[in-house]
Amino acid sequence: MAGTRTPASRGLKFLGSYLYQLDEKGRLSLPAAFRREAADQRFVLVQAYPPALQLYPESTWAEVEERLMELLRHQPEARMWALSVLANATEVVPDGQGRILVPARLKEAAELTGSVLLVGLVNRIELWNPERFEEAVAAKAAEFERFAPQIFR
Repeated sequence: MAGTRTPASRGLKFLGSYLYQLDEKGRLSLPAAFRREAADQRFVLVQAYPPALQLYPESTWAEVEERLMELLRHQPEARMWALSVLANATEVVPDGQGRILVPARLKEAAELTGSVLLVGLVNRIELWNPERFEEAVAAKAAEFERFAPQIFR
């Protein structure tokens, strides 16, 4: 549709990483920089790329839903995969203090206890167990050099 602005064209961007603590009720504060980027938006929390959780602002999630429906139209065999991913997805709304509730089943799936590393990935936020993040980065570090020239010219 002409004139439609995507999150990228709107300037929606989540950058950097922040270490925060889950409270005793399973709530996690979103960094002020991330809250500013998605002011007044709801989020969808899902585990599409284990072991981390992905937090999509509603504007970006709408694009995910469109791609998902297109996938299911063209590849009906993807239905069970879609069901398995979406079965644990949940809508979260930051409270007045900018905290979101991370459901127990998602905390367990991502091994989130105590410290949580929130990492901006341009149009979404990933929630990582800090140790798992370091392990994942270390495991792929040898491949990084081939990606940088594709982006940072």
